[in-house]
Amino acid sequence: MTDETIEDQQPLIEEPRVRTPEQMRGALEALLLIADEPVSETNLAAALRVPTDEVTAAIGELVAFYAETGRGFELRKVAGGWRYYTREEYADLIAGYVLDGQTAKLSQAALETLAVIAYLQPVSRSRVSAVRGVNVDGVVRTLLTRDLVTETGTEESGATLFRTTDYFLERMGLQSLEELPELAPYLPEATELEEELGQLAVIPSVEPATPDETGHDTGDEA
Repeated sequence: MTDETIEDQQPLIEEPRVRTPEQMRGALEALLLIADEPVSETNLAAALRVPTDEVTAAIGELVAFYAETGRGFELRKVAGGWRYYTREEYADLIAGYVLDGQTAKLSQAALETLAVIAYLQPVSRSRVSAVRGVNVDGVVRTLLTRDLVTETGTEESGATLFRTTDYFLERMGLQSLEELPELAPYLPEATELEEELGQLAVIPSVEPATPDETGHDTGDEA
């Protein structure tokens, strides 16, 4: 076997795409600026062909630099990855600029339904209806369309179960569902409500009937 043949059979080692810390930070900024969802350190490291711990260190430097220099944006870790966000103190400014003349917010009914799903998941539509006291078919469709909830199997009765998505975590700025706040500080008689939710989570129920033709039961859409 010739030296040339041996060389041909050796695996090619991919060279890193960055050589210096400055290049690393610049490359990370470029990648994260175009990201439409949080990107994990592992994926960033693979894109740059560098060790993950080097990416972790570089991201930490960027986070500190943005904070020290008072930038209007920050790098935030949510849903298992990193993404740029405008700083919280500019929320009113951004909302006024982006949403002026638009209706982009969820309705109160949709927010309440989303909260029930978030705290009871996986949960069926009928159980959500029982908690809210109204039919939630239309609202659940809205939440599905906006990718805030998704189907996740069925109960023994055949009822479809729903849970929140990673996009929900991203929009809420949460790493995981464990970071959801306790109900008690925010709702009146929350202790009783939590007990009721806990009971509903273990009591089997049947999916609600299809709304009648008048549509009275599906009027609380976002």
